[in-house]
Amino acid sequence: MERFIGVDLGGAHVGVAVVDTGTGELHGLKEIPTQSRDGYPAVIDRMADLIEDVIAHSGVPRGEIGGVGIGVPGRVDFAQGVVQFVPNLYGHWQDVPLGRLMEARLRLPVFLLNDVRAMTLAEWTFGAGQGVDTIACIAIGTGIGGGFVIDGRLHLGIGGTAGEVGHQIVEVDGPRCGCGSRGCLETLASGPAITAMGLDAVARGLATTIGELVSYDLNRINPEVISRAALEGDAISREIYERAGTYLGVAVANLLLSVGPPRVVIGGGVAQAGDLLLEPLRRAVRERVFLLPVDQVEIVPARLGTQAGIIGDALWARQCLKR
Repeated sequence: MERFIGVDLGGAHVGVAVVDTGTGELHGLKEIPTQSRDGYPAVIDRMADLIEDVIAHSGVPRGEIGGVGIGVPGRVDFAQGVVQFVPNLYGHWQDVPLGRLMEARLRLPVFLLNDVRAMTLAEWTFGAGQGVDTIACIAIGTGIGGGFVIDGRLHLGIGGTAGEVGHQIVEVDGPRCGCGSRGCLETLASGPAITAMGLDAVARGLATTIGELVSYDLNRINPEVISRAALEGDAISREIYERAGTYLGVAVANLLLSVGPPRVVIGGGVAQAGDLLLEPLRRAVRERVFLLPVDQVEIVPARLGTQAGIIGDALWARQCLKR
């Protein structure tokens, strides 16, 4: 079977589609608000209903669907189908047997995977990672996640934890991270970190147009606003992205020297800033990597956008079913 359901469980929305895993084509794509404040049982109910609705309206007969892959923004026990911990969803998503609960509702095999690992698999198969056997992938948003394909296989590591690039230390004794450590990349280059730098600049009365763009409503400051200010010539905003990009470049330098991928794919909402982020990132890599031919490494934006997770989840379900 080539057709599988991909489910992207996000903090704001749940996206579902039937995916032709041979071509990456999506059928019946639909999205609903996650509404995680209602608790995980309610989210699971709505997710199951959405999957049934997508199947019914996709034009794909149910008998041609091989299974369901669900991408989760947190730590999962993919062997047991259990969500162990999700930091950005309300409702105490700890040790939730999501796989078993969904299988009972859907009468289809269900497989779980971390959402950025799913994105990595999709980008390697159909997106910016095509044509090489090894890639590193980084997604920059509310948090920073990652994944690796090594020698043509998604690399999972102990319990599927390989790829937590947002929690490598890039500043010794830096800010405290939610993971319990200090100086993690996520505390210095994620969406909230960029927002915090913008808020600080406005609060300190620095010469920046960030505040003007939101009529000094500080609640509206976010990475998109700061990138807009930077593109309009605001020096402080450019410095903020320079700083975040440099920290990302340090992290990428570490990945290059550890894994040696010929291509690094950068995605996630914050990466929409484009060269504001990628130029300092690439420069930091060139300034710090000397033991491998850095001119042979491509650092490129992701291609599949918001559909990457759905596609990767479906690919993961096919891979698991064929084991």
